Amino acid sequence: MINQNMNKTIENKTFDLIREKVYNNIRLSADDALFLFKTDDLITLGELANFKNRQINGNRVYYIVNIHINYTNICVNRCAFCAFYRNGKEIDAYTMNTYEIIEYIKINCKTNNFREVHIVGGLHPSLPYSFYTDMLRGIKKEFPNLLIQAFTAVEIDYLSKISGLSVDEVLSDLKDSGLDSLPGGGAEIFNPVIRKRLCPQKISGGRWIQIHKTAHSLGIPSNASMLYGVKESYEDRVSHLEKVRNAQDETGGFKSFIPFAFQPKNTAVKNSNLTSGYDDLKMIAVSRLFLDNFKHIKTFFVNLGINLAQVSLSFGADDFDGTLIEEKISHDAGSTNPAGLSVKIVKKIIEETGNIPTERDTLYNAVFS
Repeated sequence: MINQNMNKTIENKTFDLIREKVYNNIRLSADDALFLFKTDDLITLGELANFKNRQINGNRVYYIVNIHINYTNICVNRCAFCAFYRNGKEIDAYTMNTYEIIEYIKINCKTNNFREVHIVGGLHPSLPYSFYTDMLRGIKKEFPNLLIQAFTAVEIDYLSKISGLSVDEVLSDLKDSGLDSLPGGGAEIFNPVIRKRLCPQKISGGRWIQIHKTAHSLGIPSNASMLYGVKESYEDRVSHLEKVRNAQDETGGFKSFIPFAFQPKNTAVKNSNLTSGYDDLKMIAVSRLFLDNFKHIKTFFVNLGINLAQVSLSFGADDFDGTLIEEKISHDAGSTNPAGLSVKIVKKIIEETGNIPTERDTLYNAVFS
């Protein structure tokens, strides 16, 4: 009992020191973040994260009316955590051409006033470099007011390899063709040991960071992310967050941070379970407190579920993402949550938390229609 009381006293003192930092806008250390991941006091953690978020974003919660397009599921990589990729011989392997992509957007535009098209896909072994620039030009010509967030850093690296161009040249080409922003996917977890187990063919965490920094130098903003729940340690999470925060200190080009909860179903990762709601809320809260140079922390309802994503709006998240018509990657990995939501439902979810739903574009400009 004495030891328990002593431990509780030490924990309370540590929380008091962290609270003082948060209230006075003093940057948290890696040790602070590690303590917050390890604490069982979820309520105090949530209170601090909510305070910090209110300090930054007030009572606005952002959402975007967007459409997700995964142009191909054929991929040369064989990431263990991915249930989306195909080798090209399966009956459900597919590739969309530019005409099909444009028609798909047109069909969905009849009932949605999209602000963004979000495009990612597999590393297709035979698509030419021109496919990607032509795709962007075609979409931009047909929908000049639609912002295009496309191609993870993994795809950018692949385009550099198949074209023989530098990353700078590829990104410049894509920007000239209509690219407005890079998504945050492909970061996974930076620890090279875990990365080797999950995705040995994928670019390193350092390469991921460098590609995003290059994009920022060219005026292309992006998002950052982390895949958690893949048997990483809390130390791995803190290290990942610290690398992202350091990059943001250098460039200021990241618009938001997205923690992705691992979806294990249909993947090659053995003996893995869904993350707990307890851990999901911790991940959101610590991200908000540690990433003091990020304005926006996104909650991804496709992975967390609508109810938990709604609760996370009181644990530091300020962005409910968007309508997401139609997300495939997490659903192939077993997500049973909706692949998309209507604007009416998104606004209701946000309003029930006492926050103000605020439509945004890709660059987080508020849209008042």
